[in-house]
Amino acid sequence: MAGVSQPVVVSIHVAKGRRLPMRSVEQAEVVEARGIVGDRYEGSKHRQVSIQSLEAIGEASEVFGAPIDPALTRRNITVSAGVIPKAPGSLIRIGDLLLEVVRVAAPCKLLDDTIGPDAQVALRRRGGSICRVLESGVVAVGDGVELPPVS
Repeated sequence: MAGVSQPVVVSIHVAKGRRLPMRSVEQAEVVEARGIVGDRYEGSKHRQVSIQSLEAIGEASEVFGAPIDPALTRRNITVSAGVIPKAPGSLIRIGDLLLEVVRVAAPCKLLDDTIGPDAQVALRRRGGSICRVLESGVVAVGDGVELPPVS
């Protein structure tokens, strides 16, 4: 569509373990069937990469009543715009990387501790998706993102 720019990766976050702080990185190696190298979920069967959109974070911020920092949502990849698919089997391409949606990323109670009371509620249905990695690659801030059309 004319005038509509392609979504891009605006941030990448990893954590070495559960409940440990997320750390921002400019790029990350992502391995087929394993996930992000050095992330807490590397090697898990289904929860290899999580992805969210700034659009959805903006909606959640309105419900929450204050800005929500995407870094605090505990998702790995944040994209500039677009609707992150929720349907299992949906495909998302980021450069050479190919992700397959496994399920919706349900916000956890930890978000109430890190963001504030009721953050979990504000992020419900806006928390992005959990994916498995079908094709390896390096993801970097600024990479273009191909999302399936919204039906």
